[in-house]
Amino acid sequence: MTIGIIGSGALGSNFARILAKLGLSAIIANSRGPASLADLVNELGPSVKAGTVEEAASADMVLVAVRWVDAEKVLGSLPAWNGRIVIDGTNPVESFDPATSPDADDASNPLAAYGIKAIDLGGKNSSQVIQQFVPGARVVKAFNHNDVNVLKEPETAGGKRVLFYSGDDAAAKAEVRGIMEAAGFFPIDLGALDVGGPLASLPFGTLSTHNFVRI
Repeated sequence: MTIGIIGSGALGSNFARILAKLGLSAIIANSRGPASLADLVNELGPSVKAGTVEEAASADMVLVAVRWVDAEKVLGSLPAWNGRIVIDGTNPVESFDPATSPDADDASNPLAAYGIKAIDLGGKNSSQVIQQFVPGARVVKAFNHNDVNVLKEPETAGGKRVLFYSGDDAAAKAEVRGIMEAAGFFPIDLGALDVGGPLASLPFGTLSTHNFVRI
């Protein structure tokens, strides 16, 4: 199975580190082009290469690790997915500078002091929206519910760190679960995408931001 990563920020780069540690081949891409990823791929070693967004998106399994505000633009121009797996690692939030933005004074936003605001999806959950951007893909929601820096430490406090995932295709979920298990995490299936996705999505998902460890 080939693996692609769209987005080279904290999530994309740490997912690439997981794959490199496992010796799995992958292509990572961002909007700035392969040359901008030279330092990262040198760090990761020969199993992870830099490529274009189109090259990463052509893989059998593709992690979407872009900012929510960029998701439609990035994904909307890509070819048909034809049953390939898309790991939706996004969250419907937007960041701002709490020191300068008027959004910091929004009394209705409990996250204003942290420079984060939720994006109104009109009653839809985030994976429903992402599914519209990747028609024909088998979407699995995963790697989005916790601080991405914990991906560097799958085993901690004498146990395995819990990662949640959800989706509507059992085979696709099994593939994603396999990577989690191989990396040393303890995966928990939250069921269907419309059920598990909202539970584990930032900022207000019941299970989001919780750092569970299975002892």
